[in-house]
Amino acid sequence: MKLRSILATDCGSTTTKAILIEFVDGEYRLTFRGEAPTTVEAPFEDVTRGVLNATMEIEELSGRKILDGENIITPQKKDDGVDIYISTSSAGGGLQMMVAGVVKSMTGESAERAALGAGSIVMDVLAANDGRKPHEKITRIRQLRPDMILLSGGIDGGTTKHVVELAEILAAANPQPRLGQNYKLPVIYAGNKKATSDIQKTLGKLTDLDVTENIRPVLEQENLKPSRDKIHDLFMEHVMQQAPGYKKLMSWTDAPIMPTPGAVGALIEMVANKENISVVGVDIGGATTDIFSVFQSQFNRTVSANLGMSYSICNVLAEASLPNVLRWVPFDIDEKELTNRIGNKMIRPTTVPQSLEELVIEQAIAREALRLSFIQHKAFAVNLKGVQKERTISDAFEQSDSGESLVDMMELDLIVGSGGVLSHAPRREQSAKMLIDSFLPEGVTSLAVDSIFMMPQLGVMANIENKKIAEQARVAALEVFEKDCLIRLGTCIAPVGKLNNSEKILNVNLEFKNGDKKNIDIGFGDLIRIKVGYEKVKATLTPGKSVNVGAGFGEQINTDIYGGQVGIIIDGRGRPLQIDQSSSKRIADLKKWSDAVDEYPELGK
Repeated sequence: MKLRSILATDCGSTTTKAILIEFVDGEYRLTFRGEAPTTVEAPFEDVTRGVLNATMEIEELSGRKILDGENIITPQKKDDGVDIYISTSSAGGGLQMMVAGVVKSMTGESAERAALGAGSIVMDVLAANDGRKPHEKITRIRQLRPDMILLSGGIDGGTTKHVVELAEILAAANPQPRLGQNYKLPVIYAGNKKATSDIQKTLGKLTDLDVTENIRPVLEQENLKPSRDKIHDLFMEHVMQQAPGYKKLMSWTDAPIMPTPGAVGALIEMVANKENISVVGVDIGGATTDIFSVFQSQFNRTVSANLGMSYSICNVLAEASLPNVLRWVPFDIDEKELTNRIGNKMIRPTTVPQSLEELVIEQAIAREALRLSFIQHKAFAVNLKGVQKERTISDAFEQSDSGESLVDMMELDLIVGSGGVLSHAPRREQSAKMLIDSFLPEGVTSLAVDSIFMMPQLGVMANIENKKIAEQARVAALEVFEKDCLIRLGTCIAPVGKLNNSEKILNVNLEFKNGDKKNIDIGFGDLIRIKVGYEKVKATLTPGKSVNVGAGFGEQINTDIYGGQVGIIIDGRGRPLQIDQSSSKRIADLKKWSDAVDEYPELGK
């Protein structure tokens, strides 16, 4: 079967987005998109209404008949209908889970990684050694009412005592599901095989128990895929069945509905593997900020559930503190006025900035939300804990048992930003500067944003399992991701090391496609933008002797880099970024950096 057209929807918590992908002139392209309010709540209480409304918009724009009454026409007949229809969803608050493991920093963390990777929000991590008494754990389970629980613990063949005790605590709590009263709570057991029969005796009758492969079969190995697949299956079977209209929606789709963040993660993981690169992706929403990363072929996702740009904006202020938000504002503003403006955004979460000042403040808060979310992500994306490694004498003096973070900014090849504040910034220069200021990339890093947040639909498309169309769907997802989804902003070059005012820190020699050449000396504190479209540029980077740009201190690099809608940004401000405490110096520096990249051309006019 030749795949000619694909309709894909993403049912978000507020908006349902539909895209039409067609095979045009020998390649797959995004041709039309539509959106409509999500209709999972009263008065409609039927998610399919929003899907139909968004699809009707595509019908009007394309002049193509896709709906037959209240059904999507599949497969395509002549020019009517589409070959396949797929969907993702985070409506109804997404997938909310609790995870439990014997040792909090080992199986507890592995279980959390599995749940986060499957697209869930992890409400709590229970562990035998988390310091809470059994009755406190029981109370907590009853309070939270998760959609699903993932229980793990023990290596295969090891002791079963602790994981069975955890199962007994779950049984004593007799947890009730959040949605629907007529079904048992799904519990996935992914622990020591030896304990399976005891777990079945304890939880088999009380819950809907599913057993899958151990998450940590041996200390040195994590086996997350079976648990993630099981979470997706149960999300469909149980959680989605309870949400209004989902049964009908599931009968329409040609592939299982995936949780929105799980689909985004699947796409980022696939792109990283295909290109053999390290990637960080971020989706900053109204209530949460999701960060995805692939380093050393290991995928990680974290959800900062209290850091967002509308509903959670006051949490960002509380966690970041007012001085940290103010340090990004390039004009004088009274602290009380700033607090009031942020409070207004929380009260009216759907409003957009009406003035340049409001926009600058919103983007200052976005920097802090991204920075704090990334700190949480780096602390979570670590090598496996509990694994025996050769220790050096310096390790013996280290007090911490924590694993080493996988996130190495010098290794990072690509940052992809999405979410309203990044994708819909009035100027692409603002998106690029927000990504650089909050993630502080080192060495040579490409920057991109998702044009209209279609990564969820492409993620589910890339994971279709129907053998007849799987390869075509995967090709379509990658082609559309590359040509229509990603907006290439350009490349950031950031030297690190002992930078000081007295010396030249980096010499940059660029050769463009048309044969032009440029030679630039970078001093400490400089921020320079070179306008060049998305084309290959030959770069020779020669750092000072105490400066590293990717190959080691003082080591020259010859590489190909790419421009984009913003171009090439050379950041000599140092890492970590030091912003002056005095108001006048801070404002002068921020204005200088802002002017260098043409971020807010109207500011100060």
